Amino acid sequence: MRVIVWLVEGTWPACVDAVHRHAPHATDVVLLYVDEPGVPGLAHGAFAGLLGRAHSEHDPGDRLEDLGTSSAQRLLDAAAERLARPCTRLERTGRAEREVVAAAEGADLLVLARDGDRSRLGPHSLGPAGRFVVDHVPCPVLLVWPETAPDVTTLPGVAP
Repeated sequence: MRVIVWLVEGTWPACVDAVHRHAPHATDVVLLYVDEPGVPGLAHGAFAGLLGRAHSEHDPGDRLEDLGTSSAQRLLDAAAERLARPCTRLERTGRAEREVVAAAEGADLLVLARDGDRSRLGPHSLGPAGRFVVDHVPCPVLLVWPETAPDVTTLPGVAP
């Protein structure tokens, strides 16, 4: 059984714990982190366009890229340690939702956490990226709450 675990800052521990609870006998666990290049690209552009190229300062976009790479490695390392069994660490770059769907091709299960409004039950508990993945991924999905799920009284249309 091949399981892809989409790791996102702030929610990844719940995904790793879900593998322990719901896919304990998975033979191939892939920890996936997707780096979106938007922020470093903006910094590169600002440095070149607003500050000019004649300055001797270093491009802040380079520093942001370095920080993003080391942050991703630390997150993947922490997730592998929490998983406490052999796994593959996979880092991809691009639009997160599309990279996750592509990485899940051929998988038996994708584990991801809710990325929207987690204060109440309902469709808004999925943000745009999570919604895209759930709608398009070509394998079964295990969608977990990163923290305790809200009470059923938070359902839309239910009086408190």
